[in-house]
Amino acid sequence: MSSTTPHTNGDPTTTTTNNPTTIAVFCGASEGKDPIYMETAQALGRAMGSQNINLVYGGGTIGLMGEIARNVVATSPAGKEAVHGIIPKVLAAYERDPAKIAAGKLVKDVPEVEIYGHTSQVSDMHKRKKMMTLEVMNGGPGSGFIALPGGFGTLEELAEIITWNQLGVHDIGAVVINVGGFWEPWLAWVENAIQAGFIRESMRDIFMVANTAEEAIEMLKNYKPVEGRLNLKWDDLAPPPKEEITSTRDD
Repeated sequence: MSSTTPHTNGDPTTTTTNNPTTIAVFCGASEGKDPIYMETAQALGRAMGSQNINLVYGGGTIGLMGEIARNVVATSPAGKEAVHGIIPKVLAAYERDPAKIAAGKLVKDVPEVEIYGHTSQVSDMHKRKKMMTLEVMNGGPGSGFIALPGGFGTLEELAEIITWNQLGVHDIGAVVINVGGFWEPWLAWVENAIQAGFIRESMRDIFMVANTAEEAIEMLKNYKPVEGRLNLKWDDLAPPPKEEITSTRDD
């Protein structure tokens, strides 16, 4: 749970130097009750866009997810090409456009590319996480994962990506932005699990804690893998077959 320790970049084999930096953001599809959550999503999107960092996220147009996508597209020199939303088809069917929420109309079309960037629809949640992880692994230096406030889905994504690091599937950094102390109960749980012997002491700094968007981005640039990770390799960590993906992108 490092928040101050400087790191050097991790094993360069997990990121591709010539590719743009890519950050996967896990966050809620709701706005939350405190305006600070949306404000932080906006700040992160602007910070990523201004630094020409690509965004891969869970897709959609509402809540923190939609807010960060809009701000990256609006700020990045690459515009719509800087954002890739990946969403299971079953969820895409219930995606709501912010302008039509009041009318209660479900919108089954993909999000508008010029506003939210490109969207790919996949068959299930696991393929979504695999694709997001692979894009980060193929990103340039400073690529990684950032978690904003969210619900069960956000927590599950964060926990799985940290577990994959612990197992050795990747060695890329993850940062939680502790907006308004949102993550404090979870951080306390992690500390309790360490003290109880369920998380090894060496894993304490496998993820980092930031207070601002800019700090989180900087932490990813300086992340160094922790000692004591396993060295498992998943040979099947590959994108789903193209026939299983419906995408607005050409690749």
